[in-house]
Amino acid sequence: MCIPIKVDYGVRALVDLALNGRGAPVRASEIAGRTVIPEQYLAQVLHALSKSGFTRSQRGPQGGHLLAMHPSEIRLSKVMVCLGGTEAPVACLADNTICIHSPACAQREVWRTVAEAVFNILDSTTIEDLVNSTPIHPEQEGEGALPITLKTAI
Repeated sequence: MCIPIKVDYGVRALVDLALNGRGAPVRASEIAGRTVIPEQYLAQVLHALSKSGFTRSQRGPQGGHLLAMHPSEIRLSKVMVCLGGTEAPVACLADNTICIHSPACAQREVWRTVAEAVFNILDSTTIEDLVNSTPIHPEQEGEGALPITLKTAI
């Protein structure tokens, strides 16, 4: 199973807002800098998150982005749906007419079980769970601590 980069970026942005927002707007450039997300792509992700009600934006010199709901209410399964990461592990799960083997295929049930297990994990995991398990820089512990930025190959 492949998680689209848009979903990865969306989750990273939501965790960053939860860690660094504290009720005040956070500029996209600050989120991009901490999360290593290209700023122009982040703008698209934040727009999609806003349209789905996860975030809201505030214009002006003190503007930026804020969470529109508590991090404990934002389930990763909902973020996946919002950002288009809901593709089945095999196409026949969504449409059993595309494969001649579907009616008698034992593999299909295995893939359905895998898809359900992944959904259940995502549905039981919230942004707050990720915030609580995010390591912080030792020298920045306490108020205003920032998450460790991990660079990943894309």
